[in-house]
Amino acid sequence: MTTTTTETQSPPREKAVGRGIDRVDGPEKTTGTARFAAEFPYPDLAYAALVHATVARGRITGIDVKAAEAVTGVLSVLTHLNAPVLKPAPARSMLDLSTMVSATSVNYLNTDEVHWDGQPVAVVVAESLEAARYGASLVEVTYQEFPAVLDFAAEEANAKPQPSSILGPGSAKKGDAEAALAVAPVSVDLRFTTPPHNHNAIEPHATTAVWDGDRLTVHEGSQAISWMRKHLAVRFGIPERNVRMTSPYVGGGFGGKGSIWPGTILTALAARATGRAVRMMLTREGVYRTVGGRTPSTQRVALGAGQDGRLTALIHTSVTRTGKVGGNSESVTEAARHLYDAENILVQQKLVEMDLLPNTFMRAPGVSIGTFALEAAIDELAGELGVDPIELRMRNEPERNPLDGKRFAHRKLREAYALGAERFGWAERTPEPGSMRDGRWLVGMGVATAYHSSVQFTANVTVRLSADGTVVVRCGFQEMGMGGATAQAQIAADELGVPFEAVRVEYGDSDLPTGPMAGGSAQTASIAASLLSACEKLRGSVLALARRSGDSPLRGQRLAAVEARDGGLYRRDRPDAGESYEAILYRAGRPSVEAAIGSESGLGALAGQIRFMAKFVNDQRRWVKAASGAQFCEVRVDPDTGEVRLSRWLGVFDVGRVINAKTAASQLRGGIVMGIGMALSEETLVDPRNGRVMNPGLGDYHIPVHADIPPIDIHYLDEPDPTMPLGLIGIGEVSITGVAGAIASAVHHATGKRVRDLPITLDKLL
Repeated sequence: MTTTTTETQSPPREKAVGRGIDRVDGPEKTTGTARFAAEFPYPDLAYAALVHATVARGRITGIDVKAAEAVTGVLSVLTHLNAPVLKPAPARSMLDLSTMVSATSVNYLNTDEVHWDGQPVAVVVAESLEAARYGASLVEVTYQEFPAVLDFAAEEANAKPQPSSILGPGSAKKGDAEAALAVAPVSVDLRFTTPPHNHNAIEPHATTAVWDGDRLTVHEGSQAISWMRKHLAVRFGIPERNVRMTSPYVGGGFGGKGSIWPGTILTALAARATGRAVRMMLTREGVYRTVGGRTPSTQRVALGAGQDGRLTALIHTSVTRTGKVGGNSESVTEAARHLYDAENILVQQKLVEMDLLPNTFMRAPGVSIGTFALEAAIDELAGELGVDPIELRMRNEPERNPLDGKRFAHRKLREAYALGAERFGWAERTPEPGSMRDGRWLVGMGVATAYHSSVQFTANVTVRLSADGTVVVRCGFQEMGMGGATAQAQIAADELGVPFEAVRVEYGDSDLPTGPMAGGSAQTASIAASLLSACEKLRGSVLALARRSGDSPLRGQRLAAVEARDGGLYRRDRPDAGESYEAILYRAGRPSVEAAIGSESGLGALAGQIRFMAKFVNDQRRWVKAASGAQFCEVRVDPDTGEVRLSRWLGVFDVGRVINAKTAASQLRGGIVMGIGMALSEETLVDPRNGRVMNPGLGDYHIPVHADIPPIDIHYLDEPDPTMPLGLIGIGEVSITGVAGAIASAVHHATGKRVRDLPITLDKLL
């Protein structure tokens, strides 16, 4: 084969990044061939079901399992009296972010202590799912009950300051906000509440586990494959290399599958105890009782301003809860730290520890409920001032971060509001509450700012280029429906100058190079950073092979002087001079070339984590990085029944560079839908007498359905952030923020009634 040289420049190939490309996993999901955690076949598969505690705090005094063991098909009933020994859960550490996967500190079935109503106290393993669940219903447990802290509202006065952590900052201040508020010409001082929320992914949590000697294989719908793998290795006392986790498809996560909950551990425990492959599929009620959700909150937002609308005081405080045996602090006041240029600022977060199932990550943890209160308060202040709500925001739009003066890495809120106001027809809004009607319906318009910080994790990636021009990208990340594999294929295609169809992405397996957690809107950017480096390294290796030949038009060229396109490398100064990958690799006698970024294990992995933390801290000191946007909504309210109907929605977002136009719009739209549920219907009801969830299922916990959702118009600015890989920021969480605030303001505009306690149900409007 001779060297291939392009004589005339071909028309430029359309870049993959930015296009609206269908997800590569679409055919498998739509045809039913995609295999989820509860669908991996094994011979002699057994099924497991949980027995839940019926007290909030206490000690088991007796367990009667005879009736369960007598059920045909029951293989074993595991309790604290006969379960295999587990190692304690690892303590959380800033140097090892994988410890964040520990949902609780409870050593399940290795203790007779009960820490929340719903905690698993036994596992029934049977030949069939039906036998396992029936057997579980027959297990009788007696308890010695202890006093328990269960009433969030009653415990608010006992809240303690929330310490700073990577999951959420603590308190901060600039000037004397309370004093400035007291003398402000115009002010509002408001109290808001939000209820607990539960996860309701379309795929309830499920685990399939099998042991082969001291080697464990787990199939799990996970947002953190590598972190869960490490956790299981610690709990079962085996080397990490002996644990394999696969998670090729996740039927929704939103944070609820980012931690390791009792079902996963107890499925593996049951498999070890019985010597069988075991599958556990939680019921919807089982998810509510063993998987954490969003914390409730009580918030105070107080704003002081001059007659010109310039903020002189901004106070945002919150009280949230965690469990006594685990839970996450949440950055409820995050947006208040960055959005408005107030002269004096006070943000403060407090926590109450309770004898309840620990809370956990839920889409935009803290920020989603925090922006409800902050943005609704801004709207109220606008009303007091007689100023348009958008104009008030723009008067207080800062040039630098209000608290500490740090530069914004990227901020286009003015542009988002200007575009949104024009497209939505904001100028047609009459400012007086109750002044707009459509027949018998009261009509209201509301706006709010969306905001979510941007972060990156470490990611190990390998890229292999074969002589036929095909590319394989390997990284153990998670695909939860957001199009992660598609986005990384688009990036690799452009970086190596090959068609999108030539790239295959392998993911969802702990045997692959370690990927990042899918959380914090960070997965795409984290992988992209390593993928860009790997592709550059690979181009360098291919160029080195080409330069060895005296006949190559690339001889003597440096990497910066060539570009990847049309399935090969070509000179920038002479676009007609270059050669294909096929020609270069064939001449070198190489079937493929591979490049890797990242260390896999041991001291190398620890060093990589330390480098990541150093970069993270350095970035935090230099920049404020965030996605943002403007939410516009129109509501119609029935004046007789209080029924609220959304009629229009527009979201305009500044999310940096968009990799896939189609999946980005889908992600942004999905976050808005979740925000609509938070605003209008979702509420977990916890009995303050016994800590039991009283509506553990979709029959009583109301999430939005199609009839509740209006047409949602999505726009994004597509302006790259120069401090982020490819300029992308993160999309998954920003669009839920501000949604509830916009709806609350629209409802007030329609009716004149302020609702400061979510959800906004009809009884609060009558």
